[in-house]
Amino acid sequence: MDWDSAYRGEAVFEGPPPWNIGEPQPELATLIDSGAISGAVLDAGCGHAELGLALAARGHDVVGIDLSPTAVAAATAAAAERGLPNATFVADDITAFTGYDGRFDTIVDSTLFHSLPVEGRDGYQRSIVAAAAPGARYYVLAFAKGAFPDDQDTKPNEVDEAELRAAVEPYWTIDEIRPAKIHANPPPGVPIPAEALDAAGRVQMPAWLLRAHKPA
Repeated sequence: MDWDSAYRGEAVFEGPPPWNIGEPQPELATLIDSGAISGAVLDAGCGHAELGLALAARGHDVVGIDLSPTAVAAATAAAAERGLPNATFVADDITAFTGYDGRFDTIVDSTLFHSLPVEGRDGYQRSIVAAAAPGARYYVLAFAKGAFPDDQDTKPNEVDEAELRAAVEPYWTIDEIRPAKIHANPPPGVPIPAEALDAAGRVQMPAWLLRAHKPA
């Protein structure tokens, strides 16, 4: 997918990307409320960075990295509007970025992992583990296999539990992988069964939530 085109509203979505729900994903919001996120934070594949902005509003120093200059510009403008000088956003390749060695106490991947090319996963893991401080925590929210129809032309690289584990385990100590949900705005004009919607009218799709840490 041309991510910059998607954030300009020019891609197949006919408007804002459906993953732009205007707030952190509920699974990650629960982590924030529980105190699971600490210190300096990397918002990996930040997009419009509602996650990173929410964390900055709670006092965390946040860096968001995304491939799309359009998304980074929007996140930067939002940080300025909200008076959050502790949130910085950078356009870079998350699979090969450098310059942050040992900086982050928490790394959060909110729907990035399944958006990467499969061949980019190892570079992504190497880059983020280098940027992580000893003992850093790592959280991933990614689409599970079966989240999209098999015959859909364009869809993310969904994962099963074993595939997610195999990508992450060489670099991190995995604490948990459990079933979760990703919430997204429904496509215009597409009927969605009521039982698939959350209280805000968003589609709930099957996902995995991974928790891991870098050995101290």
